[in-house]
Amino acid sequence: MIKFFDAYIPGRTLLLAVAETLIIFLAMVAAVFLRFGSDGELVLSYQQGFLKVVVISLLCFMCLYYFDLYDSIVLSNPREVLTRLIVVLGVVCVVVAVVCYIYPPFELGRGIFLIGVVLIGISLTASRETFFAINRSARFADTAILLGEGPLARSLAAEILSRHELGIRLVGYVGMTDATGFNINGLPFLGNPNELGSLVPEKKIKRIIVALQDRRSTMPVRELLDLRLKGFQVDDGGKLLERISGKIEVDQLSPSWLIFSDGFRLHPMVLVVQRLMAFVVSMSLLVLVLPIIPLIALVIKLTSRGPIFYRQQRVGMGGGLFYCYKFRTMRADAEADTGATWASDKDPRITRVGRFLRVTRLDEIPQLWNVFRGDMNFVGPRPERPEFDAWLKQEIPYYYLRQIIRPGITGWAQINCGYGASLEQSKEKMRYDLYYIKNMSLALDLLIIFQTIKTVIFGRGAR
Repeated sequence: MIKFFDAYIPGRTLLLAVAETLIIFLAMVAAVFLRFGSDGELVLSYQQGFLKVVVISLLCFMCLYYFDLYDSIVLSNPREVLTRLIVVLGVVCVVVAVVCYIYPPFELGRGIFLIGVVLIGISLTASRETFFAINRSARFADTAILLGEGPLARSLAAEILSRHELGIRLVGYVGMTDATGFNINGLPFLGNPNELGSLVPEKKIKRIIVALQDRRSTMPVRELLDLRLKGFQVDDGGKLLERISGKIEVDQLSPSWLIFSDGFRLHPMVLVVQRLMAFVVSMSLLVLVLPIIPLIALVIKLTSRGPIFYRQQRVGMGGGLFYCYKFRTMRADAEADTGATWASDKDPRITRVGRFLRVTRLDEIPQLWNVFRGDMNFVGPRPERPEFDAWLKQEIPYYYLRQIIRPGITGWAQINCGYGASLEQSKEKMRYDLYYIKNMSLALDLLIIFQTIKTVIFGRGAR
């Protein structure tokens, strides 16, 4: 795993992204020389031809990213990857055609782009087939065993077995007994912890992943130390799960882990810069969106009865209450009979205009005022209603930690698991929120905002 913008990305995935960006660029350069032969160098140097190739290459890469072609779920499905590659090439063709129509000087030359698209399609298909072959091959993966048989080991096994791009091949687990029912995709029981010294060389293991719940009495310290001194890799299961999943398991936390683990340091300079940027950007955006606010207000007023804006109490930093503002997207009497309740998929209380506003996230424009005032930041845990907050604090361990920083319009939880409308979904969001609080930085904020743009463009996670 490679740390990138304070998030961890599998080395294979990052290498694939870099390689494909280079492949796209070389394919476009090759298209120039195939079309003009030895005069290709003149074409690249004439009227910023080289810059045009770079722009088209970056556009292709952005489309690959925005169509989730580096997402772990899509990477595991070859048919889905090839389908999306075709869509990406179509989108790139449309975008370039529109740009050339609006700005004719952007055109590289007659036939160059068409040749380039064909070369890019062939090259990307070949690169993905190579990637799939490497992922399927045991030769290019680290053979590993799990030391443990509890919930942490189960979670790790599920993540690793479903993500071949991690480059880890689990061959079994080591525990106190094989009668616990621990079995994920046929993962076999290999033996007891005191047998590690003989099991590791026998099975040709390269990595031992320690996923024990209680290490004080069960961890084979001597065996693990001997193996590490012999050059075998020993991984902490909790840290590995955090890196590959981007979340922290709240059910397995202890106060000592929170105190002594890396992270959970709220640097004053980061907080000051974050707040300063939120103030300046929110003020600028409020000025930019000012012309469309009356239009949205008019449409809401003409299509449904009730106020234009919706004001709702939320819990902010330190447990303080503030009013969160949105454009109204539900009937005015939406909670008259039910009281406070989460929105659901295809909620009948949402108006037709409200549905559009939610999908496009235009309903959240008034929250820029909350950011400007300092109630919220652009990035942070989503603020919860007081009615749910008190209940969730009783049900979810360390839930109060979400309130040590300002809540946000978007966040690590929102881009990874979307809307939470149940206890289990709220617990899942808490896992991602803890990861954000532990690793909070300006770099991670930029990554979240970049990912949020993709979420908004495709209308994902809205209710």
